[in-house]
Amino acid sequence: QVHLVESGGGLVQAGGSLRLSCAASGRTFSSYTMGWFRQAPGKDREFVAGISWSGGRTYYADSVKGRFTISRDNAKNTVSLQMGSLKPEDTAVYYCATNLMGPLTTTSPGQYRNWGQGTQVTVSS
Repeated sequence: QVHLVESGGGLVQAGGSLRLSCAASGRTFSSYTMGWFRQAPGKDREFVAGISWSGGRTYYADSVKGRFTISRDNAKNTVSLQMGSLKPEDTAVYYCATNLMGPLTTTSPGQYRNWGQGTQVTVSS
C-alpha cells in the first residue's frame, strides 16, 4: 500500500510556472509507474503525465507536452510535476496516483490506485 500526498498548488498568472510534488509513503514506491491527473469542475479526471518506475521514460498528454515535465526521486519517495507556460485551462485539482499494472501509456484513471487528496492549481488570465 502506498499513501500519496500532493502539494505545491496555488494561484498563478497565465504564463507562469508552478512545481507540484507528490510525497509517497511505503516501501514499494520505487516499483510503481506513477501518474499525474487533473480534474476541472464539471469535467472528468484526465491524464496529464506518467513516469516509469526508474524515471527513465515519461509520457505526456498532448495538451501539456512541451510545457510540463514529470520527474521522480526514488530515494526521497517523491514524484514532481514542473508546470510552465500555464494557461487558464490548466486550472484544476491535480492528483498523483500509482499505476499498478498497465503500461506507461495508460491514461485511464480506472487503472490507477492510491490517489492522493489533490492540490488546487488556479491560473488567472
